[in-house]
Amino acid sequence: MVGEERYYWDGELPGFGLRVYASGRKRWIVQFRKRGTFRRVTIGKPEELSAVDARRMARALLAENALDGLPQRPKVMRTDPRFSAYAEEFWRDYSGHWKPSTCARNRHAIDKSLKPAFGMRYIGTLTRADILAWRAGMVGREGAFNRELPVLAVMLGYAEKLGYCAKGSNPCTGIARFKRQLPERYLTAHEYGRLGHVLRSLGPEIPQIVAAIWLLIYTGARCGEIESLQREWIDPPYIHLPDSKTGPKRLYLNSQALTVLANFGAGGQGLLFSNTIGSQIRLGLAWSHIRRKAALPDVRLHDLRHSFASVAIAENISLTAIGRLLGHALPETTARYAHLADEAIQDAATRVSGSIAQALGLSA
Repeated sequence: MVGEERYYWDGELPGFGLRVYASGRKRWIVQFRKRGTFRRVTIGKPEELSAVDARRMARALLAENALDGLPQRPKVMRTDPRFSAYAEEFWRDYSGHWKPSTCARNRHAIDKSLKPAFGMRYIGTLTRADILAWRAGMVGREGAFNRELPVLAVMLGYAEKLGYCAKGSNPCTGIARFKRQLPERYLTAHEYGRLGHVLRSLGPEIPQIVAAIWLLIYTGARCGEIESLQREWIDPPYIHLPDSKTGPKRLYLNSQALTVLANFGAGGQGLLFSNTIGSQIRLGLAWSHIRRKAALPDVRLHDLRHSFASVAIAENISLTAIGRLLGHALPETTARYAHLADEAIQDAATRVSGSIAQALGLSA
């Protein structure tokens, strides 16, 4: 009944359960008798501690109670901290070497995923089996796991340097990330036409948004690079970005991009694009409206970057040059577009053979 305290006991581990207070609060608990006295211990909150981890802690408490009164080996004092405490030590030492955006992303990973998974474990006790169990629990959140595994690997690698773990013991080594089919959406010439028509019609109504999207189309830049663009970074024929996803970067300004900037009055200092209160614009909400108006509901802003690469491939521009245009730090990042080059070559081969067959008097 609502308003009454309830208990839900685990069928696998006697004494372990979930306590639901009359107020609706929930707590993991374990209860047992210690030297004839009934004891009930609260382990943690379900929103902070998974059932698997809570059960592991309960099992340890029950085992400790079962051994109470028996001759014990002298306890070895641990010198390594628990994961939650180590996370703060690591953060103090390491976070200053990351970009602000990286700090925000990694702090979220530590607080929302890594601490709940490993918080009560001593840092030196984590094994490959623990990492694999965590990976198995992340099915359905493959992208999050792929982003958080490197963070954990760096944390455990630094723990080795501090002497908390044995050298070469990092359990993240060799753990495979989930293979994901990255979305690929490329605009066709006809779709470019529809989008251009919509942008021209909306130009007088939302000039800053439209100008920013034109720059995304013409430069292949990332959305955040244009949203945060400062006037002093513009030095035609380049835009010099002091920071980006891959570090300092140079955007190449073609005649179309230069026209957008000239019409928008680039020059001076401060944000090139800003909202009514002078803050950085956000293109996402406006893009949702624009893409529907252009009948392109499945096209993301990032797909403008993919489409830039697709058009470059069709124009026989090399992958190396495309990588430089897009600011890719690694060749393998650009290599995802290699299949487009293969398709272009196959199409050329088909057209060449068709012309030869026609000249020979054969059907194409």
